[in-house]
Amino acid sequence: MVKTTTKIEEEIAAIFSGNTPWVTIVWDDPVNLMTYVTYVLMELFGYPREKAHELMMKIHTEGKAVVSTGTREEMEHDVAMLHEYGLWATLQRGDQAL
Repeated sequence: MVKTTTKIEEEIAAIFSGNTPWVTIVWDDPVNLMTYVTYVLMELFGYPREKAHELMMKIHTEGKAVVSTGTREEMEHDVAMLHEYGLWATLQRGDQAL
């Protein structure tokens, strides 16, 4: 007899296998200045000014941008650091992002 797996079982297996990348998303907010968001992206992720500015503009114009990818634990750390700087950030599985 051939065992078939459901989509839910496949998703659960992917989550626990550790193979699914996660992403950190920064969201636009009415509080932080664009120059400050650029500064934070440079400070936390080491982005050059041009890349940080590009991401900031995407956040500003599209409402959000992926700023880092990695394991869930790494993205939880990135989100916590962004929160310390006062930015609105969340994480989600990479295959569900944007």
